[in-house]
Amino acid sequence: MRVSNPVLSHQANDAAFEDIWDELLWRGLIQVSTDQAALKELLAGEPITYYCGFDPTAASLHLGHLVQLLTLRRLQLAGHKPLSLVGGSTGLVGDPRPSAERTLQTKETVSEWVDSLKAQIENYLSFDGENRARMVNNLDWTGDLTAIDFLRDVGKHFRVGNMLKKDAVSARLNSEAGISFTEFSYQLLQALDFLELYRRYDCVLQTGGSDQWGNLVGGTDLVHRVEGTSVHAFGTPLIVNSDGTKFGKSEGNAIWLNPEMTTPYAFYQFWVNAADADVIDRLKVFTFLSRAEIEDYAVKVETEPFRREAQKRLAWEVTSLVHGKAAAQAAIDAADALFGRGDLSTLDERTLESALSELPGATAAPGSSVAQLLVDTELTKSLGEARRAIDQGGVYVNNEKVTEPDAVAEALLHRRFLVLRRGKKTLAGVTIQA
Repeated sequence: MRVSNPVLSHQANDAAFEDIWDELLWRGLIQVSTDQAALKELLAGEPITYYCGFDPTAASLHLGHLVQLLTLRRLQLAGHKPLSLVGGSTGLVGDPRPSAERTLQTKETVSEWVDSLKAQIENYLSFDGENRARMVNNLDWTGDLTAIDFLRDVGKHFRVGNMLKKDAVSARLNSEAGISFTEFSYQLLQALDFLELYRRYDCVLQTGGSDQWGNLVGGTDLVHRVEGTSVHAFGTPLIVNSDGTKFGKSEGNAIWLNPEMTTPYAFYQFWVNAADADVIDRLKVFTFLSRAEIEDYAVKVETEPFRREAQKRLAWEVTSLVHGKAAAQAAIDAADALFGRGDLSTLDERTLESALSELPGATAAPGSSVAQLLVDTELTKSLGEARRAIDQGGVYVNNEKVTEPDAVAEALLHRRFLVLRRGKKTLAGVTIQA
């Protein structure tokens, strides 16, 4: 689903910086790169063509991809020309993971995912103007490539010893899973992408995550060997939380950009729950707020952390960017209503259902008692505890206090939903099914 996206409304980079390279450094987006001085000079000069690749390993992009998309947009705002590569061929092979072999998808599935990713990427780049973005697919130059030509024209430029040193490859070689020749060859395919884009579009820079650094420099080396010219690459850091846990995971599940896979409500809640120690870095990476604005929020985090103003602004900005302002406001309204600060009846059915899907829940028959629902949703451990909680005035159904221990929940939202609350913050959802 395409939305009107605030990211495209930005017209220039932060005036606090002399050039885009300094801004990228301040935002913490450069962990590793080829010659920094040369890159700074290159990006401060005439517009260049640069690219980042996205493999269709799922039906949606996730937060790790969002880092790259926004980096592409920042460079485009500085006047440079982005190429967004969706890996129709590399997606068929699979980038080696450190843990185990990827499951190969069918060609039909990969093709569907390519189209899905293209539709998402279009929301983050401008495809109009002198420095308009272009979408490319590496299946265009590998689909008819024979194995013999690939080995002769690409494989001969790589040394197996160097390939074995790549982090993901070495990790797999030292594991019980091992690594197939298919995934071992992935780095050659990605290097070929850079060579082809250099030849076709005069592309001289590749960006990506720092975990892809081996593949990124594989491309710069291949261009240098074949064409005798120097091109560049830089890697953004992998985002981790201050406690060392992996960023972008919620109870083991990735935070997806597709609203059908991660609801806008859950997406908003992910950001608004950012730790104080992380929120300023998140504002730098995931928003287009100016340096002055972000530094102001840094002061607020230090002096008034209980207000959580930085987290609220972060959640608003990123949710608006990915899902649109209406969805972001709906997420705010839903949270307010769930915790008794708003009217639940004003929430549309889809928003309410999305919000309840993130809560403990149960399915019940019409006429179920509130006490039994408290047990079914595990807000209490027993019927006795449930009745005591009601007696003490701490139980609410759809934000209305329950006063009778044997009360039956009858007033349904959208004819099928109930919101249970015990105390101020403990919530559960119930779906009534006849």
